[in-house]
Amino acid sequence: MRFFLSIILLFFTTTLLAKEESTVTLEKPPASLKQWYKPVNKRNVWHHNMFKLRRELQAVNEYMAEKDQVLTKKWAIELVTHYRKIADMVPEWKDELELEWADKLQIAATKGDFKTLNIALKKLKNSCKGCHNDYRAQVAAIYRAPDFSKIHVSLKGKKTDYLDFMKILMRDINRIKIATSDNNKVKAQNSLKAVRTGITILRSSCDNCHKNDNAKNYYLGTKTSKLLDKLETTIETGKSGRVLGALAVEACAHCHGSHRITYDLKREIE
Repeated sequence: MRFFLSIILLFFTTTLLAKEESTVTLEKPPASLKQWYKPVNKRNVWHHNMFKLRRELQAVNEYMAEKDQVLTKKWAIELVTHYRKIADMVPEWKDELELEWADKLQIAATKGDFKTLNIALKKLKNSCKGCHNDYRAQVAAIYRAPDFSKIHVSLKGKKTDYLDFMKILMRDINRIKIATSDNNKVKAQNSLKAVRTGITILRSSCDNCHKNDNAKNYYLGTKTSKLLDKLETTIETGKSGRVLGALAVEACAHCHGSHRITYDLKREIE
């Protein structure tokens, strides 16, 4: 009996541990970060400060390895300046910064003390890595992912929510597959016409974010048009399966891989 109870206890303990291990917790970044990103700010200032820090870390590291004290000092000053800027931009993260080591880094670079400089550089790198591990994924999702909730399209003269429109387009694509599976060519061709109209509308929506036609041409350009034409022909021959699959990958999956994943994460975090 004891053995039986032990087995049950072990089973539930293992199950609970498995559930705990599979849980992922994402901490929301401080609200003050929002002011450094579009649309609140004219530019993504925070992002550019990160670019500067990455470049400056590399420069200090490389010139330090070459024992070039003049250029090491130049880039070290830039690095410390932009590293300290983090505390001004997001005061909530000030205690997480290695500000004393930032001072030591600048002093060491000025004196040409490469041994101390190397230690200080590692301290700053570790503080950057720690913050990135905790926040980078969700910051990118919140402030860099597209916000489709603010986009609407005109469908049959009616203003339609973007997400509702995508559901309609998905249903039309599925209707082609269902109809061809049931050998209903008329219904399949009518559904294809709806898909053509939907893709045309979808193309026009790209202008909400993209400044030129490169994105819409990549996802919904000539290749997609040829697949739609080929699908129209193969519906009649009863061999549309592969073409429909190719259309789903070229026009749907590729775009979703770039946009939908980050948008879904953005909605969960916000």
